Amino acid sequence: MTVELGLYALILALAVSLLTATLPLLGARRNDLALMGIARSGTLALFALVAFAFAILIRSYLLSDFSVRNVWENSHSLMPLIYKFSGTWGNHEGSMLLWLLILSFFSALVAAFGRNLPEQLRANVLSVQALIASAFLLFILLTSNPFDRIFPAPAEGRELNPILQDIGLAIHPPLLYLGYVGFSVCFSFAVAALMSGRIDSAWALWVRPWALLAWVFLTAGIAMGSYWAYYELGWGGWWFWDPVENASFMPWLAGTALLHSALVMEKREALKIWTVLLSILTFSLSLLGTFLVRSGVLTSVHAFATDPTRGIFILAILAFFIGGALVLFAWRVPLLKAGGLFSPISREGALVFNNLILTVATGTVLIGTLYPLLLETLTGEKISVGPPFFNLTFGLLMIPLLLAVPFGPMLSWKRGDMKAASERLFVAAVLALIFAAAFFYFHSGGPVLAIAGIAIAFWLIFGAIADIWARAGFLRMPFARAWPRFTGLPRSAFGAALAHLGLGVSVLGIMAVSLYETETVLEMSPGETVVLSGYTVRFDGTQEVRGPNYIDDQGGFSIKRGEGDWIAQTQSAKRVYVSSNMPTTEAGIITFGLSQLYISLGDPRDDGSWVVRVWWKPFILCIWLGCVSMAAGGALSLSDRRLRVGVPTRSRRPMPSAPRVEAAE
Repeated sequence: MTVELGLYALILALAVSLLTATLPLLGARRNDLALMGIARSGTLALFALVAFAFAILIRSYLLSDFSVRNVWENSHSLMPLIYKFSGTWGNHEGSMLLWLLILSFFSALVAAFGRNLPEQLRANVLSVQALIASAFLLFILLTSNPFDRIFPAPAEGRELNPILQDIGLAIHPPLLYLGYVGFSVCFSFAVAALMSGRIDSAWALWVRPWALLAWVFLTAGIAMGSYWAYYELGWGGWWFWDPVENASFMPWLAGTALLHSALVMEKREALKIWTVLLSILTFSLSLLGTFLVRSGVLTSVHAFATDPTRGIFILAILAFFIGGALVLFAWRVPLLKAGGLFSPISREGALVFNNLILTVATGTVLIGTLYPLLLETLTGEKISVGPPFFNLTFGLLMIPLLLAVPFGPMLSWKRGDMKAASERLFVAAVLALIFAAAFFYFHSGGPVLAIAGIAIAFWLIFGAIADIWARAGFLRMPFARAWPRFTGLPRSAFGAALAHLGLGVSVLGIMAVSLYETETVLEMSPGETVVLSGYTVRFDGTQEVRGPNYIDDQGGFSIKRGEGDWIAQTQSAKRVYVSSNMPTTEAGIITFGLSQLYISLGDPRDDGSWVVRVWWKPFILCIWLGCVSMAAGGALSLSDRRLRVGVPTRSRRPMPSAPRVEAAE
């Protein structure tokens, strides 16, 4: 009976969401405070019901209740507890319930912390959020019921996909969904503003914290997914331009543009139309990503669903929300007043350039992802668009953007001075060239363009430092004056610099691995060695190791640098899961500073040797450390006093009353 309570909670949640989606909208049109007040209570009730249903599903997994079809298909009694817990969303039905839980959670945050919002705007925003929740509740109840029963109950489950039996499943999907779904708040704000016709700097100030929060989670989620694929799949790569990877990358690009656009709108009341459109498009790309993963149109290690009925349902949701929002935008946008004017050489101009490049890059990734699907649908011809296309088109677009990033913070609002900005960045440019040349020298040369790529990475790093240096006024004024200026800078200034610095660190890692990675594939018998990039790797043999629900053929490897002593050991394994008889590869990874030696154990040979692949990956950790820095920069900006709650804070002190005007006698 407990499982049915979860289903009943979802049915009740559907009724609550439909009421919350309609009554507050009616109240906003009639200016009825009682009806608008339903938005807050209904949203909190919706979150409580969905959270209760999700808790019931988690309980079913932890108790190995195989009478629930979802648990039977994705769990096993021998699985470690952490994988039973994370297995709750390691499948289509559970992941959609997690998607809904996070959506209702963000709605509850708006309801709880949006008390300073105008009543009409808050009612409209929460109604749109509830409408989205209603659509996905219908989808879950009609096509993806996670509480479906099996009679009689099987004695044992089929087990979770072995690739998903990793700590990454407990971290990556929740982070990614917090990013995906977080942009729904920006979407709802945009639709609500279009309905009311009020779009100004205050609206941008309300939207920007939610966009920043979603962007931080999406950045962390993509980085975690990249590292998970890197160490789990045994392919030695960190990004494969997989269509589902692209599905999360596109909202990140659009969300980055949205953040910068909202900043211009908040400061100068410019780019109103552009900001509203980006708010719609960013969440639309999140919905598109949901469709690609859940529809069955893609075959990927990330994809869950293969039922076309589900794909058609999600496609209908996609068409309704994206199409409806764009129609509303086209109808209302002629009524919007243009924002403030500015010179092309200004901070606004730099941010517009940034947004144009990011938008075009998003379109490029979108075309490369969808074109093979459209071609197959229309002609039946199957083609693949792989890394060469994305690396060339996306890479060329990024070069001018990366070169321009340090200039943006150096320019003034409305009208900037490019000469003065260049002078402030001169030292950063010189240091970037020096460090790039040194990097090139110590890595024994390489392609000529390597210096340019590495120089761009250091240009971003030193440019971010130069921004804070210039703001504080170091060297331009006495230290006694510069230091208080430095400590008094707003957190958002430090956050932006940290994010830009993190971008440079990630670019450095990408360039270093792309240019200087080395790899060898060979057959090794116990005791044999191989030398790679100055490191000697010795194969020490294999042993069988039994885990709770798997058997490892575990290979031991010893490592030494040059002619010195053996300094490290690692294990790489071929793992077979007992229940499913499915093999996986567990890579052996040794970290030296910011670089890694990556060892993957292949198949055994008849003569007792094993196929072994060894990679040397210089500075690869910079890729993920840069992402962590970007996310930390966003979180630091979010902690700024102006953005801490996400809405303008009313003063607690009473405003002084205006002087009374006495009537003349």
